Amino acid sequence: MITDSIFHSYSLDLCDDGRAERVQEEGVGVGGWSEITSTVCPIARSSAVIGDRWTLVIMRELSMGNRRFDSLQAQTLASPQMLTNRLKRLEADGMLERRAYSERPRRYEYHLTDKGEAFAPVLLALRAWGETWCKEPGEEVAVRQIHTACGREVGLSGTVCEGCGKPFTMNDVTGELSAAFAQEREDRSTAASRAVETRPT
Repeated sequence: MITDSIFHSYSLDLCDDGRAERVQEEGVGVGGWSEITSTVCPIARSSAVIGDRWTLVIMRELSMGNRRFDSLQAQTLASPQMLTNRLKRLEADGMLERRAYSERPRRYEYHLTDKGEAFAPVLLALRAWGETWCKEPGEEVAVRQIHTACGREVGLSGTVCEGCGKPFTMNDVTGELSAAFAQEREDRSTAASRAVETRPT
């Protein structure tokens, strides 16, 4: 069985094409994901923290409450080495923290920090943009966010509920997955479980 305890040495990462690369690249442990340049542009500085699609989908999963290594790997489709690399970078930059949930063997969950929680409006903006511009005609909304305060869908207008007009955070909503998205996630979990079962011991 794949467990997160295997991947926490962070000493060596393998690229998809088999080449070895050091996880300590791009300034991990120095200033975060990479050295911040002299620019004062906040977009450039933010991209040093959230710089690729893998990191974005990891942040999506963490925001959805998916906190363990094996389930993060299943839902992001990242390789173990790639996921380890990104989690290490996010931890180094203060976006998440590890919390042990098992002592023997030592295993961790990944929880968003206040800094990581503050990234939620960015994810909501990407969700709104994607639902508006990246879907085929007739495709339903992947996740309907229901505002617990009013019981209505918050819509795609950022962090103000379209149902009641009041601001909300991700802690104030409950996600309802579409049938297609729920099936997609179930298929990923099933495929990951089968891969573990068929792996040579």
